[in-house]
Amino acid sequence: MGEGNSLVNLGDLSKPATVLIEKVSDAVGALYKPHQIKRVAKAEAEAKKITAIADMEISDIQQRAMVRLIQEEGKKQENIENITGQATSQLNDNAKPENIEDDWITHFFEKCRTVSDKEMQSLWASILSGEANNPGKFTKRTVDLVATLGKDEAHLFTSLCTYMLSGGEHFPIVFKIEDEIYKKKGLNFGTLTHLENIGLIKFNNLQGFVLQQLPQNITLLYFGIPVQFKLESAENNNFELGHVMFTKSGQELASICGAKPDFDFLRYLVKQYKDKGLEINTQIA
Repeated sequence: MGEGNSLVNLGDLSKPATVLIEKVSDAVGALYKPHQIKRVAKAEAEAKKITAIADMEISDIQQRAMVRLIQEEGKKQENIENITGQATSQLNDNAKPENIEDDWITHFFEKCRTVSDKEMQSLWASILSGEANNPGKFTKRTVDLVATLGKDEAHLFTSLCTYMLSGGEHFPIVFKIEDEIYKKKGLNFGTLTHLENIGLIKFNNLQGFVLQQLPQNITLLYFGIPVQFKLESAENNNFELGHVMFTKSGQELASICGAKPDFDFLRYLVKQYKDKGLEINTQIA
């Protein structure tokens, strides 16, 4: 690639992707080679050029500081471009990246520019694309939470989302944490308490959560599979959800965490609700 070419060929991208790149460039610095700090592989060479300037009288410690700064900023630039590049491939045709608030983008990249782990970059890219697809979807508070999230914690949250029904909102269904269906994914009293402590869920092992004032017939989805429930009365029904609920940040992250369905759980779910006396109908693979 020549020095005058951009890192991303805007002509090959959809309009939403082009707009997102321009939006990011305006907020955090252009994603173009002539204007960026050199990449990590070239940082040492660039630093040597700086130290070779004869008319600059700087100390050894200042020279080392400049080398460190170039290396650090090169890594940050690479992280920004990796996250943005992944996000552009996840945009919907009707995405509206132009409606993302400038302050949100600046805040977003302040939190993720030091993230070099590939899995965590993928999570950040999903947040950025999700915000572009639906501006306002992710709050700054959720961005702050993800910035403190370890990879093991992210994996644990993804495991919890295996047991999630959806219908307007997302509902993790955890009835008996001692059951093997949950234990096999590492969910227990301690790990659920930890997810509560970091702000992703509400966990009450003594009393469960319920949806109230529901009609007799409701349909929720398990990874796109309709699960139909017939409740006891013609109206004003309660529906038991178990002992876990997502917080607002948990709700925002549940749809992009990468969880996969477990059809053993779907069978378990059917049995649990039938044991509670409900009529339930779904297609189980």
